[in-house]
Amino acid sequence: MTSRVAVITGAARGLGATLAAKFHAAGYRVALADLALDAAHDVAVSLSPDGTTACAIALDVTSKADFEAALRAVVARWGQVDALINNAGASKVVPVMEITGEQFDQAINVNLKSVLFGCQVFGQYFADRGEGRIVNIASLAGQNGGSATGAHYAAAKGGTLTLTKVFARDLAAKGVTVNAISPGPLDLPIVHESVPADKLDKVIAGIPVGRLGSAGYIADAAILLASGEAWFANGACWDVNGGLYMR
Repeated sequence: MTSRVAVITGAARGLGATLAAKFHAAGYRVALADLALDAAHDVAVSLSPDGTTACAIALDVTSKADFEAALRAVVARWGQVDALINNAGASKVVPVMEITGEQFDQAINVNLKSVLFGCQVFGQYFADRGEGRIVNIASLAGQNGGSATGAHYAAAKGGTLTLTKVFARDLAAKGVTVNAISPGPLDLPIVHESVPADKLDKVIAGIPVGRLGSAGYIADAAILLASGEAWFANGACWDVNGGLYMR
């Protein structure tokens, strides 16, 4: 069993909850950081009823001060952090010609500014320690310009890929790696709830492997990138999309 500690943002539900469960099963102590603290707490308790290996931390990802407070809280609890998984995100489908300035700002704040602050705060902490792993969850939408999730969301995820490269180059000499994973459509409740069945059938028909992706596999990829052995993967984007987009 490893004694490594991972902080996962947006861990109260969906892919974030799967990430938390998988990291915990891999032996990590896991801090589930989310604005929905009660929901994150429920997931944490399901993983570790006594709180010894999983806990919930309040985090507004649009606030750098919140990232700093979350880092302090986890270090005070477990003495260290070894990996940050920047997973928090949100999207609301709006036709590109109808996106308001407020909607664009909101998408950037939640999906991109959160990555900036997370990489700044935890990146500096990892650099001071001489080791650390950051994994940013991007999206296929940020690579192919897809508008199915909203152009403002796609723009933010494209920015996530650029920030990943910038921080990877800046922090590499200090023992810190920064990588991204870009999932395609996943078999998650939020996908089935937000996409009409007929449209989802068309999406699946366009995926060469013929099915939606697995959140569990995304988590497995994140665990590999977060491991101590992953020191030669840096500034990379791992495409996990069933062949829907090939570079």
